[in-house]
Amino acid sequence: MRSGAPDVRLKLTVEYDGTPFYGWAAQPGRPTVEAALRDALAQTFANVEGLAVAGRTDRGVHALANVVSVDVEGGPPTERAAAALNPRLPDEVSVVNVEPAPDDFHARFSARARSYRYRVYTRRHPSPFEARRSWWFPRPIDEERLHVHAAALLGEHDFRAFTRTATRHKVFVRGVESAQWIRRGDHLDFEITADSFLRHMVRALVGTMLELGPDELMPLLAGRTRAEAGTTAPPWGLYLVEVAY
Repeated sequence: MRSGAPDVRLKLTVEYDGTPFYGWAAQPGRPTVEAALRDALAQTFANVEGLAVAGRTDRGVHALANVVSVDVEGGPPTERAAAALNPRLPDEVSVVNVEPAPDDFHARFSARARSYRYRVYTRRHPSPFEARRSWWFPRPIDEERLHVHAAALLGEHDFRAFTRTATRHKVFVRGVESAQWIRRGDHLDFEITADSFLRHMVRALVGTMLELGPDELMPLLAGRTRAEAGTTAPPWGLYLVEVAY
């Protein structure tokens, strides 16, 4: 090993409340999850390099299990790394697991699939405990129609109608492994797993499914324009739930 090179690659599982952050990615002068984690890592290890993340979540979006890969040198042993990092992180961020990873592991490029949950709060009156945790939607919902929509998402489709018009993406086809709406008391949750996601894809799907009739979603999955789809649901109802490798 060359002198000064990081001596171990770590896989971190991180959960966070996205409310106070301008998303994952570091931005000058703004609080972000990445900036908070980098600061904690710099205080904990002698050298930190090559940080990568599985999901670059947007402003206000939460994570139950985002995954980070990073090369570190010095500092505590792996089994004590989470305990060393967490006191140096904001209350809204927690490293819940740290484990050694192979040298070729990359949080983003090694991922096989990602799973998201979008929470819709359907009680007639709002709750202060749901603010910035779900989308309050007190209007009537045809849940059977939502189940039809979710079933239509399975397989490979062109999702360009469900991402921003101004985008760097060149390929819009994504493979959906599972998609379902689940009633949990006053919550109606949309859960989806796919090989990867376009920006705003889950939020645009949720807003569109709540607005469209049962036969109106499928034509949009053939590469139609963003203007033909529906509303983009607000970010605070979205959670990155799991990354599969």
